[in-house]
Amino acid sequence: MPESIGRLSVRTTTRIVVTIALSVVVAVNGSRRVGAFDIVFDPSNYGQNLLTAARALEQINNQVRGLENQAQSLLNQAKHLASLPNSVVGQLTSTIGQMNSLITQAKGISFDVQKTQQDFAQLYPRQYDAATSSDRIVQDATARWNNSYEGLKQALTIQSAIVSNLDQDGQTLRTLMASSSASVGSLQAQQSGNELLALQIKQALQTQALLATQARADTLRAAEERASAAAAQERFIRFIGDGHAYAGGR
Repeated sequence: MPESIGRLSVRTTTRIVVTIALSVVVAVNGSRRVGAFDIVFDPSNYGQNLLTAARALEQINNQVRGLENQAQSLLNQAKHLASLPNSVVGQLTSTIGQMNSLITQAKGISFDVQKTQQDFAQLYPRQYDAATSSDRIVQDATARWNNSYEGLKQALTIQSAIVSNLDQDGQTLRTLMASSSASVGSLQAQQSGNELLALQIKQALQTQALLATQARADTLRAAEERASAAAAQERFIRFIGDGHAYAGGR
């Protein structure tokens, strides 16, 4: 059958078939004798049968189209449920873990609230009393200098770690933007958006870590200067004494 006829609707095809059948009926004048038997052709019954067959064919075609629509709907749902082929969550989590590890490696004054209060009260007194030995004052001064040194060292380490991650963050951003543009469904687009948000949060955590360690280093240096001034004052008082040792020189 030519392609143009194949695209005809079921109803049009039925009409053509019925027309051809009626033409055959007229040609044979309703009956034909073959040997000793009369073959009777009922055109009304034949036409009704053709219409019934055409309606049945149309119903089948409708069912086929319905199945095709359902299959397409399932394909669309599968696209919306498809997840990203790759993810950067593991990489972001690893970097955050690295930052936390560097912070927990703090020496001297820690980031624990209770221990910080205790160590600070011990090593950074407002003033030294007369009962404090000179050796204790020197030991405290050495501990304060070590704390300041470790604070500056940790701040520089965090800064170096963040700078070393800049290229990696740029590559991660490009990967996520490409994944978002090439997403085939709502789930992939949502996952790309979530991972972009995770990258932003990770960078914010890095900034917080840097600010915390830098502020810690600055605070330790300022506290060292104050405590050193108190220690120097106590040493001066002990050196001068009550002043009687210098009375004869007047």
